[in-house]
Amino acid sequence: MNAILALEDGTWLRGVAAGAAGETSGEVVFNTSMTGYQEVLTDPSYAGQIVTMTAPQIGNYGVAPTDRESETPQVAGFVMRDPSPIASNWRSHGTLRDYLTRHGIVAIGDIDTRALTRKLRSVGVMRGVIATGAGLDPGDLVEKARSAPQMEGADFVKAVTCQAPYDFATSLADTVAQTAFGIAPERRAVRTLRVAAYDFGIKQNILRRLAAHGCDVRVFPASTPASELLAWEPDGIFLSNGPGDPAAVTYAIDNVRTLVEDARPMFGICLGHQILGLAMGAETYKLKFGHRGANHPVKQLNTGQVEITSQNHGFAVDADSLPAHARLTHLNLYDNTVEGLRHTEKPIYSVQYHPEASPGPHDADYLFRQFVDEMEHQ
Repeated sequence: MNAILALEDGTWLRGVAAGAAGETSGEVVFNTSMTGYQEVLTDPSYAGQIVTMTAPQIGNYGVAPTDRESETPQVAGFVMRDPSPIASNWRSHGTLRDYLTRHGIVAIGDIDTRALTRKLRSVGVMRGVIATGAGLDPGDLVEKARSAPQMEGADFVKAVTCQAPYDFATSLADTVAQTAFGIAPERRAVRTLRVAAYDFGIKQNILRRLAAHGCDVRVFPASTPASELLAWEPDGIFLSNGPGDPAAVTYAIDNVRTLVEDARPMFGICLGHQILGLAMGAETYKLKFGHRGANHPVKQLNTGQVEITSQNHGFAVDADSLPAHARLTHLNLYDNTVEGLRHTEKPIYSVQYHPEASPGPHDADYLFRQFVDEMEHQ
C-alpha cells in the first residue's frame, strides 16, 4: 500500500505502508540505536512522536513479549528504511509488521531515512504526518503537519500515567534474569527497601532493576499529592521517565518541590530529572533535535570516567540556571548539555539518560546501587 510522510517545512517522502492503515501526526524524531526497536516502540517517553530509525533494516528479529517497556506501543508513528518481512529469532512471537498492525500503529517503509535524518539534524525536529492509501495529496498532508499540536507546552504525562497506585511484582524468571545481569545476592539491599515511584511514563525495566536490587516498589499516578507518597512511609522516592514538555507538568513540579523539602533519598531519570531540576529552581529548554540512541558519551565530572549511555529526550535542564544548591554531576560530551545533577545538602540526584536501558548499554547501572546505598544509610 502507498504511504507518504509529510513535514511542516513542505518536505514529503513517498514510501510503502509498513504497519496499520490510516493517518497519524506527531513530532518527527530520529533514533540511532542499532537494536531495541520494540523497546523504542513501547517506551512511553515517545508518546506524541513519530520515530525514525536510522539503522537500515528494522524488524529482522521480530517481537517478543518480554521486550516490552509498556503493555502496548506508545509512538505516534514509525519510520523505517527497510522493514523486514520476516522474523528470524528463537525468541520471536511474530513479525514487526503484524505487531504494528495489531496495535494500530501507522508506519512507513522504503524511504530514505538517511536524508530524513540529515534534514532533522540541520533544521531541527518538525511536526509531520504519515498517511497510507491511494490518492494521497502531499500538499494536504503538509498542511495537516503544520496544524498538528506543538510539543512545547504539551503535557503528555496525563495520557501515559497509571490510573491508580499499584505494587510492582516481579516474576521468578525476571529475578533470575536480573540477578544474572551483574547483581549478585550480596550486592542487593541488606533489607527490603520501600520505594515510592512517580509514574510519568515509567518503563518496565526501571521497575525490574529496582526490584533486582532488593526494592519493593509502589507506583503512583503522576498527579498523586506528595503527602500520599509520604504516608506510605517509603525509604526513597523515584521520579520516572516520560514524554512531553517538563515545564507543562506543573502539578508534578509542585509535588517534587515538597518532596525535596522532606529530604529523604530521591532518584530521577529523564523527565524525572527535568522535573527535579525545575522543582529545585532551574529552567528547561527544548533541544534542536534531542538525544535518542544507545551510544551517547557522558562524562562523570567527579571521576572523569566516560559512560556510553542510552538516551531519549527532547528537552534539557539549562546549566546556567542551576541554583546554588544544585551541583552538575554529568555532562554530555556531544554538546555539553546537563546529564546529571545532585542536591548539595540532601541525598537527592538525577540523570538525563537511561541507566536501566534494555538492550543497553549498561555502563550506568551503578546508579541503582547508589540509590540503594542512600536509602540504607538514612
